[in-house]
Amino acid sequence: MEVEVMKAVAEAGFDDLTVAQGRLAARIGPDGTRLTDLAEQAQVTKQTAGFLVDQLERAGYVTRTPDPSDARARLVRMAPRGEAVVVVAREAEARVEAEWTRHLGKRATAQLRSALTSLREITDPYA
Repeated sequence: MEVEVMKAVAEAGFDDLTVAQGRLAARIGPDGTRLTDLAEQAQVTKQTAGFLVDQLERAGYVTRTPDPSDARARLVRMAPRGEAVVVVAREAEARVEAEWTRHLGKRATAQLRSALTSLREITDPYA
């Protein structure tokens, strides 16, 4: 899935986005997410998360804004360019899932989704 999504993203003109950046950006919530929370969720150091966010910000994928709940903190939010990548990524995910459904059938695909969701609950508490 990740390979196909990254391929689609690159083909859509977002060829400067790396897998590491994409994995971190995927954890940005709709109202923004603090850098410390991104680091914790991605299981990377705050320095690594900061480095990736710096790259994403320079490339125009994200912005940093003041956190309305804490004047000392900042939120990482998707910029319009980042939102455009999300659209491409979601379309690629849908194409891959449709291919899997054609191969496995609806019932097996539903079982696969359920099993993966259950596994994610124990492997990624932030999902």
